[in-house]
Amino acid sequence: MILSQDYKMKTLNLKNLNKQLKNKTPEEILDWALKLSNRRIVTTSFGTYSSILLNLITKKDKNINVIWCDTGFNSTETYEYAQNLIHKLRLNINIYKPLMDKSKIDTTFGLPIINDEKYDQFKEIVKLEPFKRALIEHQPDIWFTNIRNGQTDFRSTKDILSYNKEGILKVSPFYFWSDKELDEYMEINDLQKNQNYFDVTKFFSHRECGIHFL
Repeated sequence: MILSQDYKMKTLNLKNLNKQLKNKTPEEILDWALKLSNRRIVTTSFGTYSSILLNLITKKDKNINVIWCDTGFNSTETYEYAQNLIHKLRLNINIYKPLMDKSKIDTTFGLPIINDEKYDQFKEIVKLEPFKRALIEHQPDIWFTNIRNGQTDFRSTKDILSYNKEGILKVSPFYFWSDKELDEYMEINDLQKNQNYFDVTKFFSHRECGIHFL
């Protein structure tokens, strides 16, 4: 019997694989994961350290679909940072925006704080629905992400490899790297930080934006 690629992806022994990959470099992890499937995406928020994963992965796969769920509420600096990085790395960028236009979001929700009863609906409209749409359109087997251990309580329960609720394999090559290591990588590779990143769906860096719960 020939097993489907989808079946193979969902039956990997992540516990053993994570042990094997823990002492590998991000490049080695990436090389291993890229052999699994051609149906892959990488997500970015164009946040503080976004350039690191994008720089590494585009050296290996110049045409990988880069998914950006643009809430419409990013700072001017973030939009400039995104455009510069898209140009510099020649990203195959796929931008997903809320179906509701920003002016209507503003008048309906404003910028609700975490405990506001409108917050969950706001997050669904500006971040989660666009990402769900991206997954439906691209149907990835592999989702490359830049989550790291210690960023949030939820992310600290993950590992280099994990599955999302739909069985998509999430690969985080820099999962165990510290800020210091990332800073050194950026200096060596002539990359810039986004110093003015702010996610309206999180408010605080230790909270989740929601897409990693999907």
